[in-house]
Amino acid sequence: MKSASPVRRGRPRSFDRETALCAALRLFRERGYEGTSIADLQEALGIAAPSLYAAFGSKEALFKEAVERYRCDVEAAMTRAVSQARTTKATIEAMLRANAVAVTEPGEPRGCLFVQGALAASPSNGVVERYLHAKRLDGQRNMTKVLKAGVASGDVPASVDIAAVASFYIAFALGLTIQARDGASRASLMAAVDCAMAAWDSLVRP
Repeated sequence: MKSASPVRRGRPRSFDRETALCAALRLFRERGYEGTSIADLQEALGIAAPSLYAAFGSKEALFKEAVERYRCDVEAAMTRAVSQARTTKATIEAMLRANAVAVTEPGEPRGCLFVQGALAASPSNGVVERYLHAKRLDGQRNMTKVLKAGVASGDVPASVDIAAVASFYIAFALGLTIQARDGASRASLMAAVDCAMAAWDSLVRP
């Protein structure tokens, strides 16, 4: 007599890992790391918990993979935005405007995953909080790199306090994401960028 066929416990045949990752990214952007449960992910991805773990390893691993996807998308958009900039000021302005666009995309969760993903986490999720903190520091370093390149090219006076100017514009960019989350329109964020760039001449004055 034939033995019963083994029960298949793998992912459903219709499972598409890329689609699932995008669904998880959207959920994490909406609710943050701690606000997203395994049950939420199961429902959004359309798979059972064992299949979720088989595909991504853990909730933390899935979150980090989603963050990396988000980072790649943001960096690609930023690269396109600054491609036509010919001065340091124009580059920073393009970065800020690209940020304002990214956090107010129609039909997408408002705000930035790096900022809202886990600003304050419980001790058990401290690893995730530190992970996102490192991503935000990358933004600070990128801004500093742009300013240092400006000094090297003679576009920015060598006497300028690069760290202070970088901190100013990064703090402003982070503030844009909070305002977007609170419902600010893209137009209002762009008007705020106008104000921030109006301060440029004073910030880089020798």
